[in-house]
Amino acid sequence: MAVKYPAIGIRPTIDGRRRGVRESLELQTMGMAQRVADFLQENLRYPDGSPVECVIADSTIGGVSEASAARSKFSGANVGVSITVTPCWCYGSETMDMDAAIPHAVWGFNGTERPGAVYLAAVLSAYAQKGIPAFGIYGEDVQDSGSEEIPADVQAKLLRFAKSALAAAIMKSRSYLSMGSVSMGIAGSIVNDQFFQEYLGMRNEYIDMSEFVRRFEEEIYDPEEFARALKWTKENCQIGPDNNPAHLQVSEEEKEKQWETCVKMALIGRDLMIGNPVLAELGFEEEAQGHNAIAAGFQGQRQWTDHFPNGDFMETILNSSFDWNGKRAPYILATENDSLNGVTMLFNYLLTNTAQIFADVRTYWSPAAVKRVTGYELEGAAANGLLHLINSGSAALDGTGQQSLEGKPAIKPFWDITDEEVAASLKETFFRPASQEYFRGGGFSTDYLTKGGMPVTMARLNLVKGLGPVLQLVEGYTAELPGEVHRQLDERTDPTWPTTWFAPILTGTGSFKSVYDVMNNWGANHGAISYGHIGADLITLASILRIPVSMHNVDESQIFRPRVWSLFGTDSLEDADYRACRNFGPLYH
Repeated sequence: MAVKYPAIGIRPTIDGRRRGVRESLELQTMGMAQRVADFLQENLRYPDGSPVECVIADSTIGGVSEASAARSKFSGANVGVSITVTPCWCYGSETMDMDAAIPHAVWGFNGTERPGAVYLAAVLSAYAQKGIPAFGIYGEDVQDSGSEEIPADVQAKLLRFAKSALAAAIMKSRSYLSMGSVSMGIAGSIVNDQFFQEYLGMRNEYIDMSEFVRRFEEEIYDPEEFARALKWTKENCQIGPDNNPAHLQVSEEEKEKQWETCVKMALIGRDLMIGNPVLAELGFEEEAQGHNAIAAGFQGQRQWTDHFPNGDFMETILNSSFDWNGKRAPYILATENDSLNGVTMLFNYLLTNTAQIFADVRTYWSPAAVKRVTGYELEGAAANGLLHLINSGSAALDGTGQQSLEGKPAIKPFWDITDEEVAASLKETFFRPASQEYFRGGGFSTDYLTKGGMPVTMARLNLVKGLGPVLQLVEGYTAELPGEVHRQLDERTDPTWPTTWFAPILTGTGSFKSVYDVMNNWGANHGAISYGHIGADLITLASILRIPVSMHNVDESQIFRPRVWSLFGTDSLEDADYRACRNFGPLYH
């Protein structure tokens, strides 16, 4: 199903006084808007790889009538983000965009000839007074009035705001699809529809896992694609050693049947999320529609996995940036239907357009413990200790780290991935017969080791009674251990599962005094791991959604929130964030 992505609306506001003032500013003001539009379209892409669309108001906006005309144009053009630009004084409450349901930013040109900064302060005050938080963008250095440059600091803020605001806009009116219900009592899989509706503007959709069985038995999937997918899987997915004791191992014939089921699950899971027109041709018009899901979760354990092959292959391949159809955008599918980790994966994905690693935050390994068990002394980024991130059987294949940027391991948007990198990711992955003690119905767990040296951010959304959602995040690096050291540590858990060794960046304060403190303050058993240090973008997105951030190691100079946040205090930004989010409430309440 084709997705119509929201556009960014650019609003050039101007001093409304005629007979010389407005006329002298028309070209400069409209030129500013065009340059911002060009800059964003050149530097931002939607999840499908297409350039972000910018819509500019038909005229400069000098008063309420032109503001209303711009709003009408934006409504018809699917605008979900508003950026106002001006080099001069304008009439604040008369020219501002009053749509409280979309994110707003204002760039006031820092020049001495006209008071763009004065308008910026005035209109941000109006936004605060009217309860519509807006981001203020003001360059540090004075520019000449004729300058057509967008300064570097202004560029950074435009990109940070636009990326985060688009993420919020793209989620709106989409669905989270719960495949099954609560997995093993994990609170994140108790799907909270109020949170999705009020904070994200999303719907909740639900199916029982018996829907998979119905589609197996009634053959509600594309048979041609199934044959092609099964062939690709057998040719490209290496079977790893069976770690089960002899009395629990299944026959090769049974493994063949399990592979067929696992591939069908992947097809069906995708079709449930986004639909498939081929199903309509087969006579299944209703099923062809899908659930308009931008993210989903599969319960699996235990009601499914005690009898059927697990969801590991489905989760792995859908979360990856490629499959039997070639390179494509990943689907966001949470293990154990942990909707809160699924949402965090979605945040990360929409900010980066890259596949996400879902993982248990399983073990803190101190330097002393590693040395006691293996005799090895941790060094480099890992010198202060490690977190063992290891999901119970699935993780996006991009997480192998076999893609590269400037010669270093990376995870890239699908349109930048080469065929060689796809092949390398598959080569470094084994699909191991699932642990029969955990997964009585069998299946195949994804087994790989993430390359070290990648900058990554681990994040997690939590719900707290009486407080609501809270985001926490930590930037750090993937680490690489000597092969034998990794083996010894890995075999203390389940060596058939994918491992990422994570070394958080420490600041010496709060939750980042030590790696132990990071682990000890983590709010749940899961985390979403994204390539890149994207903490500042996550903080901006959280402020748009009115979700406070309880834990982060982002430098204060990089934090960008609506200007009104400073009116809640500037000494402790964390305290001010909590107060501002509580004061304004959810974006869609």
